[in-house]
Amino acid sequence: MYRNIKRILDILFSAILLVLGAIPLLIVALIIKIDSPGEALFKQERLGLNGKTFKIYKFRSMCVGAEKKGSGVYSGKNDARVTRVGKIIRATSIDELPQLINIFKGEMSFIGPRPTLTYHPWKLEEYTDFQKRRFEVRPGVTGLAQINGRKDIPWDRRIEYDVDYVNNMSFGLDFKILLKTIVKVFTMSDNVNTFETAKNKNS
Repeated sequence: MYRNIKRILDILFSAILLVLGAIPLLIVALIIKIDSPGEALFKQERLGLNGKTFKIYKFRSMCVGAEKKGSGVYSGKNDARVTRVGKIIRATSIDELPQLINIFKGEMSFIGPRPTLTYHPWKLEEYTDFQKRRFEVRPGVTGLAQINGRKDIPWDRRIEYDVDYVNNMSFGLDFKILLKTIVKVFTMSDNVNTFETAKNKNS
C-alpha cells in the first residue's frame, strides 16, 4: 500500500519542484557550461529497480572524460578533475537536482538505496541473493546508508543499510531520512570519498 502512495508523492513533488526550479536549474546549467567545456548534464548508466539499467542525470561537476583520468570512479578531496563550479555544486549537493527528472519518469524515488554503477562496486550477477534485495525498490536520491555515513562506510555495510530500508520501508522512515538528509546537506558532511570503499561480500 505505501509503495503506491510513495510513487504518487514522488510524481507530485518532483513535478512541483521541476516547475518551481526550472529557472534556477537553467541558470546552474549555464554557469557550468561557462565554467568548463562540455554538456551541463552528466548522464551515466546505473542499476535501478529489479536491477534494470537506466541513465541517471546529474549536473556535471568534473571535466569531460574524467573517469578515464586519475582515480577512475573515486573522487577524493582536492581531485583535480573537479571543476571550480563542480566543487560548489558537489559540496551543496546541487549536482543531484537533475535527478528530479529520474524521479518523475519513475526510474528513481526521493528516498531509497542509491543507484549503483553497472560495474561498481561489482556487476549485478556478482551480488549475493541478500544484496540483490536492495533492487526490490526504486533507487533514491538519498537513503538509509547516506544518513549513516554516506561515503565513509564500506560497500558491504552500505548494502546492509539498503536491505534494512527495503525491509522497513514506511512513511515514518522516509520522513526521518529526509530530515537527516537536509541536515547533512546544510552541514556539507560525508560528501567526499575518504578511502576506496571495500568490496567485502560476506553479507
